[in-house]
Parts: sequence; structure tokens; C-alpha cells
Amino acid sequence: MQKPAFDPGLTNQFSGLLRRSINQDGTFNVRRRGVSWRDTHPYLRLINMSWPSFLLTVLSAYFVANILFALFYLALGPDQITNADAPTTMGHFQNVFFFSAQTLTTVGYGSMVPRTLGANAIAAVECLVGVLVLALGTGLLYGRVSKPSARIGFSAQALIAPYQDTNSLQFRVVNRRENLIMEMEARVMLMTVRKSESGLQRDYA
Repeated sequence: MQKPAFDPGLTNQFSGLLRRSINQDGTFNVRRRGVSWRDTHPYLRLINMSWPSFLLTVLSAYFVANILFALFYLALGPDQITNADAPTTMGHFQNVFFFSAQTLTTVGYGSMVPRTLGANAIAAVECLVGVLVLALGTGLLYGRVSKPSARIGFSAQALIAPYQDTNSLQFRVVNRRENLIMEMEARVMLMTVRKSESGLQRDYA
């Protein structure tokens, strides 16, 4: 287990027993408390999660939706959908599952069609859900692809050197990607450590 340190991730040397506020990869080591489900925005969460997590979430939601609608079709009975009947319950579930996938994606091969009013009603609801989910998925995918991202590198060591009749803290920043950055703005946070009666404290400027 790594020993907790006072290093905020901005220097090479550290001391003390406090935890880092910034990890080595640049992420903030912040623990949120008192957060409820109302404070979580699904869109922002889906936009900012990693690609493997996003694809896994989409795939899981797709299978869960088809399983739920397949259970609805299965509860209606074996004669509600044409060519969906099978000798076993598992075979019948497999048929209505693929029928649900065809309906949800609005593919509709035509080999299986709903017969009764109940089956048609569920299929109509599923078609509406499929259109809405497709639009939502397209928006999320476009939002993830079009979201601008920077790949900025910086020097491992900072220097204190003369600058305009005074001393300044200097470090180098570079764009790791091939595109050009125009009108770049940078915000630098200076953190100092001082001793107080309660122990070590951080000051930010």
C-alpha cells in the first residue's frame, strides 16, 4: 500500500502524511460526500466515461431492453406471434427475443409478425422506444466524437528564474497532437504549504 503523502502531484519531492490532491495522471483525488442521485447527470456521465465503459453500457442496455420485451411477448402465450412457437420454453424465448431485437431496431424481416391485439400493442410501444433510443444513442455518440479534447504535455521540473527584474516560476507546455492551438489560455494554480497550530495547511493562489 502506497504511503499517503502531502505531495499534490505538482512536485518531485513530498513530505508529511496527508493524501495527494492531484494524482500523477492529472486527475483530482477528490472524494465527494453527501451526493445523491439527483446530483448525477446521466448525459454528462455517459459523455465523460471511457469508451469501453460506454460501449459496455450501450450493449447492456440493448440486451436488457430486448429481454424485457421478450418476457412481455412470452407472457402473452405461444400463439401470439407467427412462427415464434418452439417445442421448449427456452426456444420460444429465443424466438421472441430475436423478434424483439428486430422490432426495437425497426428491421422487421417479416418471418415473425404479431397476431393479436396484445402483441401488436407491445410491438407498437417497442417501435416507439426503439426510435427514441436510436435518436438518443446517435446524440450521445456524436457528443462523444465531437467533444474537443486536448493532449497537453508539460515539463517534469519547474524552474525559478529571473524575469523582468524579478523571479518567476517557469515551466514548459507543449501540444502533443498535430493540430494547431490558436488563442490558447492557461490558468495556473499556485499552492503553498504553511505550518499552523492545527498542522500543515495549503494555500492556493
